[in-house]
Amino acid sequence: MSIGVSAIGQGLLYGLIGLGLFLTFRVLDFPDMTVEGTFPFGAALAVSAITHGISPIVATLLATGAGMLAGLATGLLTTKGKIPVLLAGILVMTGLFSINLRIMGRANLSLLHQANLFQTAFLKDLPPYFNSVVIGVIVAVVVVGLLMLFLNTQLGQAFIAAGDNPSMARSLGIDPDHQMVLGLMVGNGLVGLAGGLLAQNNGYADVNMGIGIIVIGLAAIIIGEVVFGELTLSQRLVAVILGSILYRFVLLVVLALGFNADDLKLISAVVLAIEIMVPQIDHRLRLRRVLQKGVQAHG
Repeated sequence: MSIGVSAIGQGLLYGLIGLGLFLTFRVLDFPDMTVEGTFPFGAALAVSAITHGISPIVATLLATGAGMLAGLATGLLTTKGKIPVLLAGILVMTGLFSINLRIMGRANLSLLHQANLFQTAFLKDLPPYFNSVVIGVIVAVVVVGLLMLFLNTQLGQAFIAAGDNPSMARSLGIDPDHQMVLGLMVGNGLVGLAGGLLAQNNGYADVNMGIGIIVIGLAAIIIGEVVFGELTLSQRLVAVILGSILYRFVLLVVLALGFNADDLKLISAVVLAIEIMVPQIDHRLRLRRVLQKGVQAHG
């Protein structure tokens, strides 16, 4: 029971990474490597702030702001510096490693004996691990709700148009570069928020905790798409959160089968590769069946 509750809580929090990547990977149509540096950046800033006596709520907001600054840096390198977005993300991610070490003063920093957001008074009487579920639900509902509102505004529609067809967007007076910077800032802000929350939930921040984060985010997106099929844009945001929860349960099943926890990164990569291939294989099989029916009808 407690393991399942923990998986749901972790899935809700990691779902924020999926939402951040959804804006860049699905809406703007490019992979953002910045997130592998943004996640520990948010974690490092939140934990360091709390250890220096800053309120956990303020520390979490600082983590979100830090993520947005990282996204801004990638966006400016891409739009103003004309560096390919993938390389720009890698450059920012690499630079953030040293910044995180500066912030924490060491490779990892603990929250031992420090109050955090998951130890708030109204959460203390809950059963084990339910605090992460409650916080996760509250944050996910607020974030998904705000993203739905944003995507239905004039600015949000311009953002979608810039990702869908940059040339047409320009003809309508929309600057795709501005929309790219906006998407990177909002997306990385969500990843920074996830880093700050997960660091508080886990009780520590580590400079290496961002390795493989992009795989987790993409897995949440693709599982949501594979399981729930054709959805509206707003529904797909919810599907990303649910996909993240399902992904945590997939990992639980894998561990229950006897795999070592040290293999989780490899398992995550394999699971993501399979998820990406399944829709392609299904599409090819359907196309083959249609062609076979056509041949039989003319035969």
